[in-house]
Amino acid sequence: MIDFRPVRAFLEPAHLELAEGVGGYAAAEFAGHARHDDDDVVRLYAREICASLGSGGWLKAIARQDFRACAVTRETLAFHSPLADAMFALQALGSTPIALAGDTRQRRLWLDRAVRGRAVAAFAMSEPEAGSDIAAMRSTAVRDGDGYVLNGIKTFISNAGIADFYLVFALTDPGAGAEGISAFLLPTETQGFRFVRPLLMAEPHPLGEIALEDCRLPASARVGGEGEGYRLGLATLDRLRPTVGAAACGMAGRALHEAIHHALTRRQFGRALADFQITQEKVGRMATDLTAARLLVYRAAWERDGGAERTDVEAAMAKSFATEIAQGVVDDAVQILGGRGVLADHPVDRLYRSVRALRIYEGATEIQRLIIARHLFDAARAGRDEPLG
Repeated sequence: MIDFRPVRAFLEPAHLELAEGVGGYAAAEFAGHARHDDDDVVRLYAREICASLGSGGWLKAIARQDFRACAVTRETLAFHSPLADAMFALQALGSTPIALAGDTRQRRLWLDRAVRGRAVAAFAMSEPEAGSDIAAMRSTAVRDGDGYVLNGIKTFISNAGIADFYLVFALTDPGAGAEGISAFLLPTETQGFRFVRPLLMAEPHPLGEIALEDCRLPASARVGGEGEGYRLGLATLDRLRPTVGAAACGMAGRALHEAIHHALTRRQFGRALADFQITQEKVGRMATDLTAARLLVYRAAWERDGGAERTDVEAAMAKSFATEIAQGVVDDAVQILGGRGVLADHPVDRLYRSVRALRIYEGATEIQRLIIARHLFDAARAGRDEPLG
């Protein structure tokens, strides 16, 4: 079980109870689970995980918009199964825009089903020419009578091919740049929707590309107002970025756990690895870095849950620091395990491949640091005495 005492200052008793519950669930559900490399098998298993999370009530924090609960859940799931964490994250990504701006019908039809694990969600923003630069988006949603016709390609979309609905971002006013982007709920059975192809990752994950070919949607499918999609997307990412850091901490925590166990049992030159000062120095640094990352993560989630109007800087610090630190912790764990750490069936090797993507998705580290720096420069130009973070 993960020890949440180091971050308890940012948690309520209900979060600690949640940690115990989801920890027990994850340990029982994913312990010793066979590795799946076949993409078709992974996609079926991903849907099973989503249903399991929903039936267990572990997705309810998404609808409540309780981001400390989301962080606790993601850290715990990531410790046991990066794929289970990914499925929680993707339900949150596809559902949070509905929680923020959806109408009563949208919430009833999709948000409720998503948090019960009865509908798999996807967040479709990225395009071949629009990754970090969302303003370069080319997908369009053209008004036609009482609805819209959508056309475009979306790529690097998680849950592509297995989702029941997609939260799609498209231009309703191409001349307005980012301010012309709107958001739409697109059910998979919509005529003109097409799953183009899977995109295979080093660690199994349901990633792919989709095409929108004259997809006709009613006006009631729009989430929020016309031109509000860009801000809605940013608001979603702002809220969920700390939970990416939480997942990174979960993976790093598992790697540290595996490294400590190995160091205590592996003998070299007549002594346990744990008796060598070089191992002790490495483990001490890993643990300190991980604790610092967790504090940033839960501080950011605490600020959001406390009603802060904006937490973009806190979220950027939490995500960038935690994901970078986690990569280093996992890499150090590989060094401690030596040859065992690069065997394909070892948890640390799988963590090494899983943790890398966290430094990229939902805003790469470099973008997060730009957000932080621009905030500080803007504050300085305005003559505000802005504390770091």
